[in-house]
Amino acid sequence: MLPITEPFLRSSFVNASRREVGELTLPPGFDAIDWDQLDYLGWRDPRIARRAYVVVPALDGDPTGILLRQAEASPRARAQCSWCQDVRLPNDVVFYSAKRSGPAGRNGNTIGTLVCQDFECSRNVRRTPPLAYEGYDVEAARLRRIDELRLRAASFAAGV
Repeated sequence: MLPITEPFLRSSFVNASRREVGELTLPPGFDAIDWDQLDYLGWRDPRIARRAYVVVPALDGDPTGILLRQAEASPRARAQCSWCQDVRLPNDVVFYSAKRSGPAGRNGNTIGTLVCQDFECSRNVRRTPPLAYEGYDVEAARLRRIDELRLRAASFAAGV
């Protein structure tokens, strides 16, 4: 992911009001983020319960900022993240919903997804996968997982 500035980050949100963008708390250590290790920027707001934000590089241009709300209920069974699809998750997965942008969002339309609770997807897909069979190219599999994460996150952003 390419580095972004605070003003650009705040202006990238497509489904948040000016007030919501103004209340936005930047992620911890924003100035020291290793952008090369991120496929999207995601964080939970420490001041507002169940609110989170993601900034996803679009497939066709500038990054898209999305305000998310975590569902009150937790999945009954161990859920799989829809973005990183890691079957050996070291973290919890929760349901986040996002108000759609434009008139659809003003009418109450939303879109939802199961995502790692603290947005660890970029770290998860960069771990070396287990050897599936003799001759399995683990580095190619790791790179494929990174590309697929980027595609799934961008597809969600496009749906918002």
